[in-house]
Amino acid sequence: MRINVLGCHGSDQLLAGSQPSRSCCTCGFLFNGTLLVDAGTVGKKLRLDEQQAIRAVLLSHLHFDHIQGLPTLADNRFGEEKDALVIASIPEVLSGLRTHVFNDAVYPDFFRLPTPDRPTLITQALSPGQTYELSGLRVIPIRVNHLVPAVGFLIMDDRSTVLYSGDTHHTEEIWRLARQMPNLNAVFIEASYPNHLADLAIRSKHLTPAMLRTEFEKLGRPDLPLYVFHMKPRFKEQIAQELHALNIPHLSILDEGQELEV
Repeated sequence: MRINVLGCHGSDQLLAGSQPSRSCCTCGFLFNGTLLVDAGTVGKKLRLDEQQAIRAVLLSHLHFDHIQGLPTLADNRFGEEKDALVIASIPEVLSGLRTHVFNDAVYPDFFRLPTPDRPTLITQALSPGQTYELSGLRVIPIRVNHLVPAVGFLIMDDRSTVLYSGDTHHTEEIWRLARQMPNLNAVFIEASYPNHLADLAIRSKHLTPAMLRTEFEKLGRPDLPLYVFHMKPRFKEQIAQELHALNIPHLSILDEGQELEV
């Protein structure tokens, strides 16, 4: 699998003192050019033809930093003679999109435009624990522990499996299922706050580096490549120092613009 990192932070921010200026962008990961996992960042990182090549968007939950690029993506595809873009997630997320975003008040209802029988967007409801095929990849959504209904994903092709935690606090089921995957080749885990803000991480149901270590150890695979995302930009340097202090052998901190082969 080829994974392009469009955005990988817990907020949008221009880093102070960066020369040249560097932007942190919210989460969006493009798999094989056609499957977008979370839609925090899309339009400002992809040309129009690259946006039009996306066949499905897989959403972990409804928080704004994971969906904010979706209205722009819909707008950029509007009126194109292409198949409707599939928006796939658990029912709570799909219902929230239609109630709170594509409701003709916040944004036009692209689930009914340009016409109800030829919309720009269509939904695919996912049941946790079931396997689905999206854009040539197999996907298993798994409930995780966050403030709102949320899932992580196991994403598979014929050679490899990637675990994507989405936003989560301490959780169990995703690690239990991942341990059963013989070809698990990479793990993406969030770490939003530094260790001294553990109370905030608990209240917001995120992870610190210390909490991340506890979660990663549940896999029993210290050899796996571990990619960390969703760091809040204002704490990026401190979180990075704490992550490196964990001495996890193959830990990498993601950054925008990276392309990974898994």
